[in-house]
Amino acid sequence: MTTPAEGPALNRVMGIFAHPDDPEFFCGGTFAKWAAEGREVIFVLATSGDKGSGDFSLTSEALVQMREAEERAAAAQLGVQDVIFLRYPDGELQPTLDLRRQLTRLIRLKRPDIVVTNDPTARWYGTTYLNHPDHRAIGDAALDAVFPAARDHLNFPELYRDEGLQPHKVRQVYLCGTHEPTVKVDVTDFLETKIAALRHHVSQIADLDEMARRQRENVDPQFAGDGMRYTEAFRVFHLG
Repeated sequence: MTTPAEGPALNRVMGIFAHPDDPEFFCGGTFAKWAAEGREVIFVLATSGDKGSGDFSLTSEALVQMREAEERAAAAQLGVQDVIFLRYPDGELQPTLDLRRQLTRLIRLKRPDIVVTNDPTARWYGTTYLNHPDHRAIGDAALDAVFPAARDHLNFPELYRDEGLQPHKVRQVYLCGTHEPTVKVDVTDFLETKIAALRHHVSQIADLDEMARRQRENVDPQFAGDGMRYTEAFRVFHLG
């Protein structure tokens, strides 16, 4: 598995995720690398992480303000140009037609060449982590928005009729958090940028130094030793 040869025309990237911190943890190095190459990267987050806290003193409203500010700072650290929050309730995300329509609208509006999202088929990792249902839901909704909804004008025809949004064909889809990777992106030169972005998520990461240590220990075993490399793995679909 190697980094794919991507032409200069693939300049617009849209990351579609469930929560603040998901883009950074799953593939922050790749986004930083693409931004440094001059690509336009934007994030779409379905929720604002309004329930993921063990602090009983925090309300959902306070969490939204905190998490959105943290995510905007983290995204800026990576070189991301914009973050769009859809503000669905955390923990209740479903791949509904309403969510699909919103994602279809954004794909037609922003016209990304590449969409990055979660692999909806991944239910667990190893024996210690169950994949969050919101991760699976956003992956399902994003894939259904990419194909066929964004491509075909008779899907959500009001988007063209009322807003003039032309159909759009996404050229590549990158699924992160997958059990069946086909591509590894070398992010060695961007590991510290990824860590710096993750450090903005102070309301979610209890020990920032421990997080950084684990990230630095996560060397790709294929490239261990003197030539150690850090990679992020994806299942990539080439849609033409």
